[in-house]
Amino acid sequence: MSKDSPVRFGIVGAGAIAQAYAQAFGQSDEVELCAVADNRSEAAEAMAEANGCAAYESAEPMVDAADLDAVIVCTPPATHRDVCCDLLSRGIHVLCEKPLSIDSVKAHEMVAAADENKVVFTMASKFRYVADVTSAKALVESGVIGEVVMFENVFTGHVDMSQRWNSNPKISGGGVLIDNGTHSVDISRYFLGGLKEVQVMEGNRVQDLDVEDTVRMFVRSEQGVLASIDLSWSVSKEQPYFIAIYGSAGTLLVGWQESKYRRSCDTEWNVFGQGYDKVDAFKRQLENFAAAIQGTDKLLVTPEDALASVEVIEAAYRAMQQGAWEPIGAVEQVSSAVS
Repeated sequence: MSKDSPVRFGIVGAGAIAQAYAQAFGQSDEVELCAVADNRSEAAEAMAEANGCAAYESAEPMVDAADLDAVIVCTPPATHRDVCCDLLSRGIHVLCEKPLSIDSVKAHEMVAAADENKVVFTMASKFRYVADVTSAKALVESGVIGEVVMFENVFTGHVDMSQRWNSNPKISGGGVLIDNGTHSVDISRYFLGGLKEVQVMEGNRVQDLDVEDTVRMFVRSEQGVLASIDLSWSVSKEQPYFIAIYGSAGTLLVGWQESKYRRSCDTEWNVFGQGYDKVDAFKRQLENFAAAIQGTDKLLVTPEDALASVEVIEAAYRAMQQGAWEPIGAVEQVSSAVS
């Protein structure tokens, strides 16, 4: 693989998330989508035709036939361990969609397989690659709002989950807590570092599901910062921002349409970003992964970050069941790199 040529990717799983990746490939000269695999042949063929690449019914023939450097795994979470470990054993670099796994035992096996085969492997976590999020991280580290005291994250919206695999615990590992909450945990760790303990309360189940559809999570960082996280498939809080950081000298908001901060001494807000751009975030994520393969950049989301997300979500489910604060197992120091 030449550093002057695009990194060649395949995708396993041709669902909705794979379509977002396809859009991102179309905007980058550094990565190339070369193959798609899905056990639903019509889905693989439709996506492959739309993107000018080859279609396969599973990962094995795709890797055997296509000259690939890396594969993105977009299959349901319960399949991640087996799909990823097979690819890793073949010497393929793997970017696995979140959550990395439905339990930490399988997650550790995946990371061990990557280490054994000396390939690049991590979890996809798109919000770290949102330009406004990385800008917010730099602003917080600059001290512009002083010492961080409180952190808030909100991912809520009305979504009918009755026919989606995300609400089947045998496939997804749980409900909104593991689905949207994996993003929340990674964002929290990105800004706050290691997390120490978690408390979770489930709201009324509005949808007729076997899993939670609304939760409120509280997390305390190792540095003592308190974070609150609201997650729901059944209500929308109708807030223009999804991250709020309250510091001793000001407030910073990361929004869907605009991001801004205001210091205690300011009379006006200072706008620093134009909000959430999904395709651009996926593009930045792909390019960071490709650069890590080529040895020209470090992963923004490390395998240690990915493992920590699984461990925090496990602790969160224990906390929800027990109705008490739950300690989080020792985790590696969160990566401080900013793309």
